[in-house]
Amino acid sequence: NSFVTRTNTCGELRSAHVGQEVTLYGWIQYQRQGLFLVLRDFQGLTQIMIPQDEAHSHVKKLLANAPVESVVRVTGIVSPRPPGQENPKMPTGDIEVKAETAEILNSCKKLPFEIKDFIKKSEALRMQYRYLDLRSFQLQYNLRLRSQVVMRMREYLCNLHGFVDVETPTLFKRTPGGAKEFLVPSREAGKFYSLPQSPQQFKQLLMVGGLDRYFQVARCYRDEGSRPDRQPEFTQIDIEMSFVDQAGIQRLVEGLLQYSWPEGRGSITTPFPSMAYEEALADYGTDKPDTRFGMKIVDISDFLQRSDIEFVQNALSYPRGAVKAICIPQGARYLKNKDLESLKESARSQFNQEVMEIICRPDGSLKSLLTKFLGEKQQSELIQALNMQVDDVVLLAAGEHKQVCSALGSLRLESADLLEAAGLVLRDPTAFHFLWVVDFPLFLPKEENPTELESAHHPFTAPHPSDTNLLYSDPTKVRSQHYDLVLNGSEVGGGSIRIHSAEQQRFVLEKVLKEDSEVLSHLLEALEFGAPPHGGIALGLDRLISLIVDAPSIRDVIAFPKSFRGRDLMGNAPDYVTPEELEPYHIQVSWPLEEKEAKQN
Repeated sequence: NSFVTRTNTCGELRSAHVGQEVTLYGWIQYQRQGLFLVLRDFQGLTQIMIPQDEAHSHVKKLLANAPVESVVRVTGIVSPRPPGQENPKMPTGDIEVKAETAEILNSCKKLPFEIKDFIKKSEALRMQYRYLDLRSFQLQYNLRLRSQVVMRMREYLCNLHGFVDVETPTLFKRTPGGAKEFLVPSREAGKFYSLPQSPQQFKQLLMVGGLDRYFQVARCYRDEGSRPDRQPEFTQIDIEMSFVDQAGIQRLVEGLLQYSWPEGRGSITTPFPSMAYEEALADYGTDKPDTRFGMKIVDISDFLQRSDIEFVQNALSYPRGAVKAICIPQGARYLKNKDLESLKESARSQFNQEVMEIICRPDGSLKSLLTKFLGEKQQSELIQALNMQVDDVVLLAAGEHKQVCSALGSLRLESADLLEAAGLVLRDPTAFHFLWVVDFPLFLPKEENPTELESAHHPFTAPHPSDTNLLYSDPTKVRSQHYDLVLNGSEVGGGSIRIHSAEQQRFVLEKVLKEDSEVLSHLLEALEFGAPPHGGIALGLDRLISLIVDAPSIRDVIAFPKSFRGRDLMGNAPDYVTPEELEPYHIQVSWPLEEKEAKQN
């Protein structure tokens, strides 16, 4: 209550305050028949008794007629609630304040929706009136918890480990590769700034500058629309260190998360387990496995190699052909036929992959199109290989290794959602399973042209020390010194040891990636002036906090997020500007015909 004219907040009064005169400020949450109202502020709720005597008739009139969500000041005496009227669900439930004087500071007009967490509101409406949505308990909690976590992170990095908090520029130039960047026009004709998708180059240049340990709560920008876990502007905890290896960065991040982890969300144990990229793909079908539940992918290629099943033999004839399966526990009991059909359709539409089901009947026999090709002995071996129990459902896929794994990995998550919707708990909602994924490939074939390579992460990642020679002979086989941090199946961080040799960096850009290195001439030149070995990581703050508070979207942990299409529905941005405003930037807008007509009308 420092610096303000209230004596207390609406969440702090208790029986010990009985008899005291207090002044509270807040919003009217609820008012009942002119008898009492509930006053709310950021910290909680207090019941205010409206006086009924003639001497206070003006106070009664004021408070009884004030609309819900009006802002008021109330001064009164703290009193115990009458016996039997205490509310154990409210921290202030033992007391009430008998109003003596009151003032309406600002009346509230008719609300577009009720300020209550349990009231369903469309997300578009919530974002249009974000300032009202922010009054809800859940968003208040999310933003305050976010603030506390960031503060603890600053303490850990700056006070305990000597990191320097440096703000890097927002206006920069285009970076080759990676996500699309927003362009910002300049007054020099044809020249544009670019908003950085991360402070990657600056943090490396800070290491060349001898800063040794850098950190920043960094704003980053990507022009790629908005998905439930993506925003065009987002925040990352950005870290870089000199003279460090992969293990050093990992231990730092584990310590950082353990130190800043909110009380009341359990404790996290370190060190976090680690898994190679190839193992994650083979067992979970993804590079961000959710390890809170089993249902791992099982390779049954060797077992079925001896069979006469045509589609199996076709699949195994390819260089990286495989037959794999996942076992859905109690699938026959919890999943309907339409669920199984939707899973198979999902594999078809997303991965062009056919999937076949095998069901274990109550008598232990198998129901599947496959059984006619398998003898009894083979069937019991298959049950053993997949550890099938009664009512389990197996989904089997055959084809190219990566495609089969990706399809089954996706079905593993979809079937877990279906099982949980039907009442079987697979993933503990209070559990936090961190995992390091390491040994990624340094380069991947481009989707649009598989004969060309692109960086699996970004072009500044150093090759694995054991694979350096392969960089010059067979770059497709090179592993990187990149590491991702995964939490409950979501990527919450990614980093790498960087290339600190100008010669090696130039080779990667020009010879492997076929990029114009001129765009990065400043960085290449910096690496020639005694650049130390260095590495770092960026943690996605929005995603991390959304997982901690179990929010359905990162939009629920950002004060003013963009919509699904990257729009600000409250301020209606982006918006049109006049030709006169564009003139200094040497830009003219070429309107599509229908938009031109719409503007004229």
